[in-house]
Amino acid sequence: MGAPVLSMSSLSSSSFGVHSSIDDLRGQRVAVVGLGKSGRAAIELALARGASVLAIDKNEQLMPLENDPQFYGNAYLHTILGHCDTRLLVDADRVVVSPGVSIEEYGLSRLLRSGRHVMSELDFASEVLPENIKILAVTGTNGKSTVTSFAGQMLQHLGIDAFVGGNLGTPLSEAAKQCLETPSQRKSHQVAVVEVSSYQMEIPNQYFSPSVAVVLNLTPDHLERHKTMENYAAVKCRLFSHMKDHRLAILPHGNHYINDAFSKQANECNVAWIDDFPGIKVDTVAKVAKFRFPSSELVTDLQLGALKAMGTHNCINAAVAAFSVLGLDVGIDNDSINTTIESLTLLPHRMQIVCRDSHGVTWVDDSKATNVESTCTGLMGLREHKLVVLLGGLAKAMTDDVSNGFEQLVELLKDHRGVITFGSSGEMIYKTLCNSGLSIPCARATNLEDAVNCARSMARSGDTILLSPGCASFDEFRNYEHRGRVFQELALSS
Repeated sequence: MGAPVLSMSSLSSSSFGVHSSIDDLRGQRVAVVGLGKSGRAAIELALARGASVLAIDKNEQLMPLENDPQFYGNAYLHTILGHCDTRLLVDADRVVVSPGVSIEEYGLSRLLRSGRHVMSELDFASEVLPENIKILAVTGTNGKSTVTSFAGQMLQHLGIDAFVGGNLGTPLSEAAKQCLETPSQRKSHQVAVVEVSSYQMEIPNQYFSPSVAVVLNLTPDHLERHKTMENYAAVKCRLFSHMKDHRLAILPHGNHYINDAFSKQANECNVAWIDDFPGIKVDTVAKVAKFRFPSSELVTDLQLGALKAMGTHNCINAAVAAFSVLGLDVGIDNDSINTTIESLTLLPHRMQIVCRDSHGVTWVDDSKATNVESTCTGLMGLREHKLVVLLGGLAKAMTDDVSNGFEQLVELLKDHRGVITFGSSGEMIYKTLCNSGLSIPCARATNLEDAVNCARSMARSGDTILLSPGCASFDEFRNYEHRGRVFQELALSS
């Protein structure tokens, strides 16, 4: 059956969005596809909204949710692991898709084309968020977690109750579920700062409507799923498809993929630019950012000298976060935002200083650098340091069949101590760098532990050993966090 039409009598008269109330899905079946963190949060939200839930995942080794203490004994929940008859999805009133599940699986793209009610977890959560919560949405190939975190820290430092999550940490469905609790238990957020990945926007949204939306940058990534840069940009720019009332869109200046996609998706946004006016200009030498909003000729300054985060790119991240927070119009002025800079801290595995060892060598964990562009950014931010750089892991697909992208590091590496390549793509990276004219020592290692030992031998007192792999981690590790933790353990064992 199709998605039901709710009568006005079924809706709450509270401040919740006009589409939902605490029991708005009673009598309906919701299929949730993908049982990771986002899927589980969506299941909790669906049950809280009164639905019966079909929980689906292709991993046969997972525990059925009926046996999970979090859901034990819930008669409205049924789990299917492994093969799933897609007719069950056709019969569901709604299908909620976790970001880890491609729309090419389970016949989802066919369901979408047929007009069935297929939603992302992000959109499912947005449907029930109170209308008075302002949403700051942040996406981009690199830096989105840092900007999201910085913006959340700024708001909380200034006494604004902010949810911080989405693709970063806590799924938005958890915040939405809190909004459905009784008034005495309800968590009342003023702002939701939401990191958004391209996977979360693969299904066109209907309810997700940010007050401020940011695309930080766009470089080749996730092309095994999105296929082309044009598709990748189009998915990113769905952030703006339901923004209205001249809300603020912040875009990278000079990126033609984003410009083209934005022009097709957005309607009534006020546009500001990263690295142009109206928008944000950052002097990373003087550590000052200048702001001008689209609706004003006034230029204000943000002092970045007190920022403790390593790397000049983090000056830009802090400036974008501050500009975005000011754009929310929640009673914060430029003087107030300046007071937050000193308190900002980086998330783990993003230019994280691990230690300075007994030999005078500083160890830095940038394991989150899972593509070449992110490694470029890290190297540019540490120009004043003498580096031994660890590159390797599982290289990502590129748009150019000839290039793997690592040749663009050669110029950035030329004044540093050396390079160690490792992992399944280590040989390929080594050959690319050498064939592209690398002028500093380059060694090959089998795995990360071997690379660390080699780097320790190469480094001199005063140098910095930087793990900024430019690759995914899945050849040796569960994820980039696991890789970063192992690197830190190896660094601290010296």
